[in-house]
Amino acid sequence: MQMNRLDLDSFDRKILGVVAAEGRISVTDLAGRIGLSKSPTQTRLKRLEEQGIIKGYRAMLDPIQLGREHVAFVEIRLSDTREKALNAFNTAVRAIPEIEQAHLIAGNFDYLLKVRVQDMSSYRQVLAEKLSTLPYVASTSTYVAMQAIKEESSAAF
Repeated sequence: MQMNRLDLDSFDRKILGVVAAEGRISVTDLAGRIGLSKSPTQTRLKRLEEQGIIKGYRAMLDPIQLGREHVAFVEIRLSDTREKALNAFNTAVRAIPEIEQAHLIAGNFDYLLKVRVQDMSSYRQVLAEKLSTLPYVASTSTYVAMQAIKEESSAAF
């Protein structure tokens, strides 16, 4: 049974808010934070995981300390936007580790990619050897980020 957004009650939303902000914490600590006992908290958490609302838990890495501080946003225009072309492009994009995000866009271009690499030289190489060779790419436009003002992966609940 698939739960829709409207079926989430205040306790479910509290659980989502805590795990989105802090990742995996003990069920006992989570229960105390949301105001339920351990058993119903654990049941709710398991249901949210099984239904795919919670997709997983990850460590948040600092890309700057890992030497990947250069961020570029790339507009991609495709030569063909039929389903076969979109699927081929999507599959190829998923295989490029430097692409952090890829979004199909309704606008003057087809995709917006967020690319993270070490420096401009590394970006030029990724552009030439990977992005420009993606299936059905007609053109690209690059916008280099000067500073990240806000980068978060979770929304408020």
